[in-house]
Amino acid sequence: MSISLTNHTLEKLEFLLKELGFKVRFEKGNFKTGSCLIESSKIIVVNKFSNLESKINSLIDLIKTLDIDISSISEKQKAFYYSLKQTEITF
Repeated sequence: MSISLTNHTLEKLEFLLKELGFKVRFEKGNFKTGSCLIESSKIIVVNKFSNLESKINSLIDLIKTLDIDISSISEKQKAFYYSLKQTEITF
C-alpha cells in the first residue's frame, strides 16, 4: 500500500497516535532519525526540521514497531492502523 505524503496524512498519523494515548511533539532534536519515543511517558518527539516525507515515514515506522492495544479506537482508525502495518517504507 502507498501512503500519500501530505500534511493531511501527517495529521491523520498524529490523530491516530493521540487516540492510542500518545502525545506527539514537533521539536528540535539532536537525534539522527525523524522521531523518537520516550518509552515511559508515551511521548513521541518528531524532529521539526525533518522534511514532510521523513516525518511521515518515521511515524509510520514507529507505529509499526509499537506493541499497542487498538481495541478502544474507532473502526475507521483501526482500518487506517492496519493499512499502516502493511505499508512498505522506503527511505
